[in-house]
Amino acid sequence: MSREEFDKFVDELQKEVIKKELEDYNEYIVNLFHNPKNWGKLSPEDASVTYSYKGPCGDTMQFFFKIKNNIIEKVTFITDGCGASIATGSQVTIILQGKTLNFAEKLTPMDIDSALHGLPDDHKHCAELAVRTIKQAIDKYKVNKI
Repeated sequence: MSREEFDKFVDELQKEVIKKELEDYNEYIVNLFHNPKNWGKLSPEDASVTYSYKGPCGDTMQFFFKIKNNIIEKVTFITDGCGASIATGSQVTIILQGKTLNFAEKLTPMDIDSALHGLPDDHKHCAELAVRTIKQAIDKYKVNKI
């Protein structure tokens, strides 16, 4: 197989994968899990708190917060989960950037689901995973701040 033939094969395969993903998810979610926002770790010097949580589904989500005066100046994430977990983590960082800790504590799985224009029913648990992780991270921050 020539390089050109291989490249064409890969392009066609990628189109098929995205077509299937669009059957399972909406375009917004597919775009976020292919191009996540705020993916990665903050350095230990920059992170006010980090927290990792493994959900019942087996996916782990980890958030890294830089907090100043109870404002989330920066938030990033990583996950070992599926595309829906990646999109959910990404959406959470978009929602929380620049918000107060009080706002973050009130975030619900329904808020995340709505911002994602609707997760499939079998992936709504990803929003639950994100909310649990956020709330536990904030609790950890508050305990360590005292």
